[in-house]
Amino acid sequence: MKIFVDTAVPEEVQAAKAIGCADGVTTNPTLILKSGREFKTVIREMAALIEGPVLAEAVSEDRDGIVREGVEMAKWAPNVVVKIPITRAGLEAATVLHREEIRTALTLVFSPTQALLAARAGASMICPFIGRLDDIAQNGMDLIRTIVEMYANYPEITTEVVVASVRTPNHVVESALAGADAVTVPPKVIEQLMRHPLTDSGVRQFLDDWKKIRPA
Repeated sequence: MKIFVDTAVPEEVQAAKAIGCADGVTTNPTLILKSGREFKTVIREMAALIEGPVLAEAVSEDRDGIVREGVEMAKWAPNVVVKIPITRAGLEAATVLHREEIRTALTLVFSPTQALLAARAGASMICPFIGRLDDIAQNGMDLIRTIVEMYANYPEITTEVVVASVRTPNHVVESALAGADAVTVPPKVIEQLMRHPLTDSGVRQFLDDWKKIRPA
């Protein structure tokens, strides 16, 4: 399973890349706003850091506007993928962009039917949001298991499942067990993935013991 970084900060992409956790990058308008930098500049910088997909979100609300944004963003770098909210206009735009051989990722997916329509529209990826489902007392991982099973019934479906709204290391483990293609993870959770209190205490013990036996 691939691990994407959910960020708009190139330095965080570089840090994740150093430990093999930057197979791709996802962004959204909220992350871009927090970065305080210009959208196009940030996307191009991150696209230059990795070979994998960098998802850049369109913000138009009509089909033609999304298509125009998508065509423009696809010129910024060969690994840019146009991220589109799964609305009627978004599905129509994804269908058009697919015909133009421009990769798309349909986002804010919360149901199996949305995932099915995204695949029919030719989306390269979908981003189901599991944390937000958990927030309203639904099991987000049930959605991932259903989508993965549904897609597996049809070999012609090539749409990748990129699990989003990931908030805990357990979400990552469950996504891997469910057979998701990728998870997109904020830097804070990436740090949590590599840590365990028994590892920390074991390292301290080994170093303390080494100080007692090393030659003067």
